[in-house]
Amino acid sequence: MSIEGGDVITVESPAALADAVGRTATGEWFEITQERIAAFADATEDHQWIHLDAERAAAGPFGSTVAHGYLTLSLLSHLAAPLISVAGAAMVMNYGLDRLRFLAPVPAGSRVRAHTEILSADPGPTGVRLAAKVTVEIEGSEKPALVAHTLSLYVPEA
Repeated sequence: MSIEGGDVITVESPAALADAVGRTATGEWFEITQERIAAFADATEDHQWIHLDAERAAAGPFGSTVAHGYLTLSLLSHLAAPLISVAGAAMVMNYGLDRLRFLAPVPAGSRVRAHTEILSADPGPTGVRLAAKVTVEIEGSEKPALVAHTLSLYVPEA
């Protein structure tokens, strides 16, 4: 199975994730619109001018409005989760982050995509805890928007 921009990492069960350590996948491009930035500002009550005031931001340090770092982070569910397909999983739970760095601003109108690498898959009493390095790339930029080490728990079907 593949999607535009790369292959999906597909395994037959949560236990089989151990065999996928080291595999990578890259997702589809996704546009970060000014409307999405404004909606995130409203949802989080973060109305800084750098995110919303196009005229002022044009003269600011980035030359345009930029997405909130936490907006980009919140899109990991949409950008990265589809890159790993695990048959036999009753559910997948967000287990947290071990590391997160915001490396470059995401200008309004930019397109981003996730690149995922499976770092480890550790079985436990409730399922398999997967650690992945997720890099959110910005189209046309040498620096990524963010790099995160994500943790997910794959709970097997009963």
